[in-house]
Amino acid sequence: MKTWARRHLEALHESSARLWRAPLATLLTIAVIGITLALPGGLYLAVDNTRQLARGWEANGQVSLFLKQQMSDADAQKLAEKIRRLPDVKSVSFISRAQALAEFKRHSGFGEALNLLERNPLPAVLVVQPAQLRPEALAKLTTELGQQAGVDIASLDLDWVRRLHAILEFARRAVAILAGLLGIAVLIIVGNTVRLAVLSRREEIEVTKLVGGTDAFIRRPFLYSGLLQGVLGGAAAFLFVAGGLLLLSAPAQELAALYGAHFEISGLGWLALGLPASGAALGWVGSRLAVGRHLRVIEPK
Repeated sequence: MKTWARRHLEALHESSARLWRAPLATLLTIAVIGITLALPGGLYLAVDNTRQLARGWEANGQVSLFLKQQMSDADAQKLAEKIRRLPDVKSVSFISRAQALAEFKRHSGFGEALNLLERNPLPAVLVVQPAQLRPEALAKLTTELGQQAGVDIASLDLDWVRRLHAILEFARRAVAILAGLLGIAVLIIVGNTVRLAVLSRREEIEVTKLVGGTDAFIRRPFLYSGLLQGVLGGAAAFLFVAGGLLLLSAPAQELAALYGAHFEISGLGWLALGLPASGAALGWVGSRLAVGRHLRVIEPK
């Protein structure tokens, strides 16, 4: 085990030294890998934060029951008590016709004109807070409430949020497809870099094989080279994404404040490990595929 560990450390040191001796080429490869990994990472983070923001809006969802004009406040209170006992209902609040008209006067700017009306044209309203916010449960509850005696219209206020969820699900799958394609691009980038390194050391490989060096021994430094480039590229991707979010954080908070909400971009923590780990895996696989194919071709003459 000590010999095995020492050989791996020697291969890691050799790979690091070779990368250090070609700083420009190494930096260019790391930058390309970083940009390639940062694209799906940033897009996934954007979609995930939008989903969390939509989930916060959805938590305020409610069903508005507009009652019939002839229904008295006492009957409306009885209906509200009946609805409160339903298992899918969290709470019910009652807005009388007088309260609705007073609120409409305050916010509409037609207060003087509304005083000329002979009677109050606005219905009483029951605002129902559902216990479950799943689209299927909401649709079922809205239908059930709309069939209650005395209810004229049952309005669900979350239709646009459900449309947003459908759009975000489409975006999430599109990001997954993009991540797969860019992952293949990283394999090609690392594989091509390692291929050039193998070809530049062709004579050295032939001599190593002549003196009994195994393919595993020859392959090891190239694998560590691909691994190191992948890890550094993943770290660069994390820095790119973090820098982009730092620039977007203040505008995002200002935009949320305009809608009376508080929002902070989250989810960056797991990328600190996820992107370097993804880069390491892709770098290892790409270098292994490239080295394995070329080592079979290179044989001492």
